[in-house]
Amino acid sequence: MRLSVTCWSFPQLNLGEVAGLANVVGIEAIDLGYFYRSALDKRRLLSEPEAYGAEIAARLPVKVANLYHLFGRDTVERNLSSPLHRAENLADFRQALKFCAAAGAPTVFILPGVLNGAQSRRQALDETVESLKPLVAAAGEAGVTLCVEPHVHSYLETPALAAEMCERAKGTRLALDYAHFIVSGYRQEEIDLLAPYVGHAHLRQARPGALQAKLEEGTLNFSAMFATFRDAGFDGYLACEYVNQQYFDTIHDDVLSETIKMRDLFRAWTNS
Repeated sequence: MRLSVTCWSFPQLNLGEVAGLANVVGIEAIDLGYFYRSALDKRRLLSEPEAYGAEIAARLPVKVANLYHLFGRDTVERNLSSPLHRAENLADFRQALKFCAAAGAPTVFILPGVLNGAQSRRQALDETVESLKPLVAAAGEAGVTLCVEPHVHSYLETPALAAEMCERAKGTRLALDYAHFIVSGYRQEEIDLLAPYVGHAHLRQARPGALQAKLEEGTLNFSAMFATFRDAGFDGYLACEYVNQQYFDTIHDDVLSETIKMRDLFRAWTNS
């Protein structure tokens, strides 16, 4: 396992600056997305993915760990639990996969969807599974791992539903952020059951009621988490994902300091 850091952790830095910062502090890779000053040019990514991916890989001093691909402009537009946009989502996803392959990103993560209209969780899951099947096939053809992130404010907010999604849409992996379950009161050992499905992971401290917390002020035992991932056979990237956002009031922490503390904790565990 190795560390990366998410570009959206530093909203005031451009892409080159985030990559330079990662390089300076000894984090070997970054996760890319469509947000803030570090945002990729989504229009160019979809129109000339291979040239753009190669260009990004050539100009960054660190590797690309992951692409966070959003189909629409937000978490609702063109979401996976709606059947309305499957053809155009698949077309865009094939372009995103070409970008990942050219940029050297082993994984891409997407969101599971939300409750559309009067949908139940079960109905939303059924639609997401059907949406995922052609996307998983396309990812397999491209040699990139497709990951889905269960998150608060989606419908996929329980470990049981997340596991069922992976079982029903074979080949789907998780971009697993324990914080999205911890905030709702799940215990770490309940989330550990998802370790066999992990394809990418996000690291930040949390506690019930708080999606993000300083390392010393949360309930997650990261040494235990790392061991759980190792024992499950995971050997991918762990992305430090402290953020400075209005979302769930995650705006109060010194992102750089918390990132360095997480880096040091992982290094200590790796060298123990």
